Amino acid sequence: MAVQYKDYYESLGVARTASAEEIKKAFRKLAREFHPDVAKDKKKAEERFKEINEAYEVLSDPDKRTKYDELGAHWKSGAEFRPPPGQGGFGGDQAFRGGRAGAEEFHFGGTGFSDFFEELFGARMRAGQGGGFGPHGNFTTEEMSERGADIEGDIMVTLEEAAHGSVRTVNIRHGSRSESHQVKVPAGIREGQRLRVSGRGESGSGGGENGDLYLRVRLAKHPDFEVDGHDLIHELELAPWEAALGAEIAVPTLDGRVNIKIPAGTASGQKLRVRGRGLGRNGDLFVVTKIVVPGKLTDAQKKLWEQLATESKFNPRG
Repeated sequence: MAVQYKDYYESLGVARTASAEEIKKAFRKLAREFHPDVAKDKKKAEERFKEINEAYEVLSDPDKRTKYDELGAHWKSGAEFRPPPGQGGFGGDQAFRGGRAGAEEFHFGGTGFSDFFEELFGARMRAGQGGGFGPHGNFTTEEMSERGADIEGDIMVTLEEAAHGSVRTVNIRHGSRSESHQVKVPAGIREGQRLRVSGRGESGSGGGENGDLYLRVRLAKHPDFEVDGHDLIHELELAPWEAALGAEIAVPTLDGRVNIKIPAGTASGQKLRVRGRGLGRNGDLFVVTKIVVPGKLTDAQKKLWEQLATESKFNPRG
């Protein structure tokens, strides 16, 4: 099944030769602009935010970027795409097939990822679920009872959802049937954890029970935070005088900005902990300092720095 090719470089507004730092900078700029919490048109911003996240998910990962680049630069946005042999092959917006002949084809919507992404990078059905005479099959003299296969897909979860929890609507289509299910995203959910929707996998045969649907969590990238388990990491740039003299600075959290005190004599790379501002009840926010010097100086400013250099006895290599 053909899907629409996605030009991830175009989505982020960078060249195909862009460095990792250029890609990160472009993502942060766009993600701040289109974050649903700050945009006026929230619906439009939400779709653009997902598009930006998907592009960054691929281009920020060296392995994914290499696989994507192997498709070739001749592909154009909007063109039909079929994965090369051995790549993707599941088709549709998150389409998954069971392991046995004649198994159902599933399509999922509302997960935050495009058809194209799922073709190349989507999760696969878990091996060993359904089919055969394994632990899920029960054979009798009259019929063979077989449990349906478990189906696995990906779901993009924002950090705000991970911090506070949410309820998402996921659409499932298989055959001529279309169903919508409410999926609870619990507060404190972590990258890679799976959400289970009981009985919504492949249909069983011979009276066997249906398989389950598992949605694997992929945390959406955020312009201000990195994630470490339940904790959030924020890099805070400081002027040299702020680090030397101390300061009170407002830093972002998932619930708005809070003021923190920067102790006098703070070094670059120092971690400051803000308790309870991470993901869920067990998460904290860690502010990592980075001292930045001004790139350009006026004549007056240069004289002040020269005066400091003359009067100061501080030697960082001493």
